[in-house]
Amino acid sequence: MLDHSSLEFEALDSDSGQIEILRQKIRHSAAHVMADAVMQLFPDAKIGIGPPTKDGFYYDFEVTHPFTPDDLEKIEKRMTEIISKNHSFEKSTISRNDAENKFEQQPYKIELIENLDSDVPISTYSHGTFEDLCQGPHVETTADICAFKLLTVAGAYWRGNEKNPMLQRIYGTAFESSEALEEHLHNLEEAEKRDHRILGRSLDLFSTHDEIGPGLTVWNPKGAMLRSIVEQYWRDLHIQHNYQPVYSPHIGRSNLWETSGHLGFYNENMYAPMEIDEQQYYLKPMNCPFHIMVYKSSLRSYRELPLKLSELGTVYRYERSGVLHGLMRVRGFTQDDAHIFCMPDQIEDEIGKVLDLTFELLDAFGFNNYSIALSTRPEKYVGEAMMWDHATDSLRKAIESRGLTYTIDEGGGAFYGPKIDLNIQDALNRDWQCTTVQFDFNLPERFDLVFQNDNGERAQPYMIHRAILGSIERFIGILIEHYSGAFPVWLAPVQAMIIPISDRHLEYADSIQSALSSHGIRIEVDSRRDRMNAKIRDAQMQKIPYMVVVGDSEAESQSVSVRLRDGTNLGAIPIPEFQELVSLAVTNKTI
Repeated sequence: MLDHSSLEFEALDSDSGQIEILRQKIRHSAAHVMADAVMQLFPDAKIGIGPPTKDGFYYDFEVTHPFTPDDLEKIEKRMTEIISKNHSFEKSTISRNDAENKFEQQPYKIELIENLDSDVPISTYSHGTFEDLCQGPHVETTADICAFKLLTVAGAYWRGNEKNPMLQRIYGTAFESSEALEEHLHNLEEAEKRDHRILGRSLDLFSTHDEIGPGLTVWNPKGAMLRSIVEQYWRDLHIQHNYQPVYSPHIGRSNLWETSGHLGFYNENMYAPMEIDEQQYYLKPMNCPFHIMVYKSSLRSYRELPLKLSELGTVYRYERSGVLHGLMRVRGFTQDDAHIFCMPDQIEDEIGKVLDLTFELLDAFGFNNYSIALSTRPEKYVGEAMMWDHATDSLRKAIESRGLTYTIDEGGGAFYGPKIDLNIQDALNRDWQCTTVQFDFNLPERFDLVFQNDNGERAQPYMIHRAILGSIERFIGILIEHYSGAFPVWLAPVQAMIIPISDRHLEYADSIQSALSSHGIRIEVDSRRDRMNAKIRDAQMQKIPYMVVVGDSEAESQSVSVRLRDGTNLGAIPIPEFQELVSLAVTNKTI
């Protein structure tokens, strides 16, 4: 780790956007310095690419032996030496022939050069004796790389293709100050403790099995309880907001996916077809065509619009094994899908209602810090420009009328419509993209959607795709890490554990469980013959909100001695009072 203060950076404006731009420059430059250090220590290495990322940087290398922790220490030390020499980062523009000659010993660079359009200028950046293909930007000198740390090594296929060679990828991070770096490293340590894959096992929430296949999750009883609570709240809230629930099959005929365009545009992410009655069927990658079929099941009048259809629909998408990651990236997942079919003059109001529902839903789960981006029309698009302008303006007005700040991603919309993306921020200040509100001018045209307007004429409705939580699997993974497994009472799979001091108190413990369970409290009895302190410790390790200890005095006074998972002892409480305590925590969605 290196800390090098710079007056330029000390005077940096506190604007977060400017800081992020600076960090990208620092990280990009640190990646080049890391490649330089590797080439000095391992002269036979072949280098791939080394971009900055949101939280750091990486560089890919082909080496004869995998890098070890000792190698990382050596590379980091050599990077410190390079940085201390205060080399300038110099940009050059060279011809294709010169580039091929310059990198003739680096096959991955030659491949990159060959894949460039012939009319694209080739630029490089150099510092000291090291030079790399690069568009920039970089900091002025190596000494401006203020604070950095190499983190891990992992395998990575060249250009993400499993058919290509496996390279060694070194990950690192860099910041504008040692304080920012230390904070980030602390958050990384905390994130490791909160890893939903580890907590999922220790809390017995979910599991995966080779016999079933990678990317396919099995929900164990406690995880299934957590998931059912999340889903039931989602359903109840949607019904309150006038959504109509639907269910759709897991497979559909090939002609459905041909009409929707998925077979043409999304085929590589779909599983191979199965043949049924000499017809080809596909596992569904998305729910949209089925909801469209619900819309088309009868002739719609303008009086029926907006029609809002919602479903927790399970979909299947092929993901490469190398990108699968616990609940965050899977092959089978449940999308909290909804589609709104409405008239043009209804869209601003409907978008506003989607935002209101979004904030109500996410706030209940403990997420109240957001960032919002509005993505506009790209160069290639379907539909009329006037429709795009109307839809984009409606999105903008819905955001602004609620006093929300947002950024504009010019040209970042999908080819079929503009959209709003909303990122939530978790307890470690990490951003997670969950909510998307997406216009679609493509599917209504492909499926010839119509309604009868107030003049008795046929008109085409606007269609809005909308997901708030994203996938249920991924959202629960985020929840696990956000709360570090210590869920608020309303979400906790087990809300209270009754701990009898001895076997003679089991009958009283069972009577409490029966009484409180009848009031909807999720409560269990630890009937093992272990010592009381061991049972309390185990309940705390399981992050159960309340530990209810019962013995002779509690049985005599018809009370319970209550401890919280943080160690707080509430003492003896009458049973009705404890019931009210739990019910209030559930209602208020607190601890």
